Amino acid sequence: MVIGLAALGIAWVFAANPNLDWPTVGAYLFAELTVRGLLVTLYLTVISMVIGLVGGTIVAIMTLSHNWVLRAVAGAYVTLFRGIPVLVQIIFWGFIGAFFPSITIGIPFTDTVFFSSPTSALINSTTAAILALGLNEAAYASEIVRAGIQSVDGGQREAASALGMNRAVTMQRIILPQAMRVVVPPMGNEVISLLKTSALVSVIAGNDLMTNLQQVYAQNYKVIPLLVVASIWYLIVTTLLSLGQSQLEKRFGRGVRPSSTPRPKRGAR
Repeated sequence: MVIGLAALGIAWVFAANPNLDWPTVGAYLFAELTVRGLLVTLYLTVISMVIGLVGGTIVAIMTLSHNWVLRAVAGAYVTLFRGIPVLVQIIFWGFIGAFFPSITIGIPFTDTVFFSSPTSALINSTTAAILALGLNEAAYASEIVRAGIQSVDGGQREAASALGMNRAVTMQRIILPQAMRVVVPPMGNEVISLLKTSALVSVIAGNDLMTNLQQVYAQNYKVIPLLVVASIWYLIVTTLLSLGQSQLEKRFGRGVRPSSTPRPKRGAR
């Protein structure tokens, strides 16, 4: 009761604060600029997460490979992208043209060139944001997928081998479906985290929700109301993602009974 009253009091303090300027919040909540930025944010999140899942699965399989070269490459990739802050990666990809002015495909040490184009023409702010977020997410997703694969009992692999399945078929049909029970919860958190991390692409003018609202309050100085608009939309999307995660957990958790407290044995007569 006390906690509820305290929460209501805090909510009332924020709601009644005139500095929030609720008319401005209502004016920009469904504005065209806001909706367009929200769609770009969702686009960045979906594409980057797909890249992260596919790349993370490949890196996880490389990490568990018997080939030491593949393990070394996978370990170097995870160390590199997890060790560098994502903001630095976004800025690097945003200004990659300063490092590689042009992208050229041809035969090395000859004058034969098949393709050549300025880097800025191929990698714009949206592409740079996707590369930064997707490659960074692959490093974290690989560890989640690896943990899920290792959670599957080794007898499953032996049974699949006895049925004549090779490693690729075993991984696709036996291991990965069972690993999803372990993978889904932390991967759902990664999706939500990626959605919020996408706000960092505003440093390279990524045309996302945060970038568009920053451009507005740089002109009208309505910083707090527009930050409230951004917070409302991020809260709505993360809530929907949490509901979707819950449904996926129920789907992949079918047939697995939750642990229950053992009942005490009846005493002998």
